[in-house]
Amino acid sequence: MMPMKRLLIAGYGDIARRAVPLLGAAFGIRVVSRATGMDLDLPETLAALEPADAVLHCAPPPPSGAADTRTANLLRALERGRILPTRLVYISTSGIYGDCGGTLVDESRAPNPRSARARRRVDAEEQLARWCGARRMALVVLRAPGIYAADRLPLERLRAGTPVLREADDVYTNHIHADDLAAICARALEDGAPAGVYNAADDTRLKLGEWFDLVADRAGLPRPRRIARAEAAGRIAPELLSFMDESRRLDNSRLKHTLGVRLRYPTVREGLMHGHPAGIDQPA
Repeated sequence: MMPMKRLLIAGYGDIARRAVPLLGAAFGIRVVSRATGMDLDLPETLAALEPADAVLHCAPPPPSGAADTRTANLLRALERGRILPTRLVYISTSGIYGDCGGTLVDESRAPNPRSARARRRVDAEEQLARWCGARRMALVVLRAPGIYAADRLPLERLRAGTPVLREADDVYTNHIHADDLAAICARALEDGAPAGVYNAADDTRLKLGEWFDLVADRAGLPRPRRIARAEAAGRIAPELLSFMDESRRLDNSRLKHTLGVRLRYPTVREGLMHGHPAGIDQPA
């Protein structure tokens, strides 16, 4: 019997937890997180990092700075291992594309990040591409949009009466159910999965206000009031307002046809039927 492959998961948040049950039969799993005593912000705690055959990198960049130092620390720790991984999967963000004026965007579009957090994501992608390329290691980058699930919905904003933009000013938003993203990660970790960059999005074509209306209807809450963009700065929190400054529609053809993913929840309408909305507010 061949020994079980070793998987290192960096960052043990919601998506990693959802992915573990899908991966346990194929891998022996080790986790890099503060709970395990290994902190990507403290490189000295990574000295005991064990060798791995594959890496699932779910950790976000740090909250400030121009570079993703967490990814840099992880790669330095992996470099010290006697055996390098043969495959690395990274969960990035579709925010790296910036504002695309509502056009359809595929993976060939050059990054044009507008926010500091998106620029750190671009830095992480570039670090990983250089490092994996130099070592002929398979790299899969998953550019995920707004992740949602029953416990990842903008319910508190709806309860607070947060307005959204009127139709004339509204922007397209993109989505992926957390369970689908976990399944995409599992597929990307398979030996035969083609390396490359993928828009890890579903088939939804909605504007942000329509998304909030759907969630409100599903939860039995009032739909949000629509306002003009000129009013938004004083009425909407900066974090949410930053999402309203960017509009794009993600083309997920490569995800489905090249990576071979079949989405459990092809649109948010199917995804919102799964589970019961309950309380944790998330960006759209």
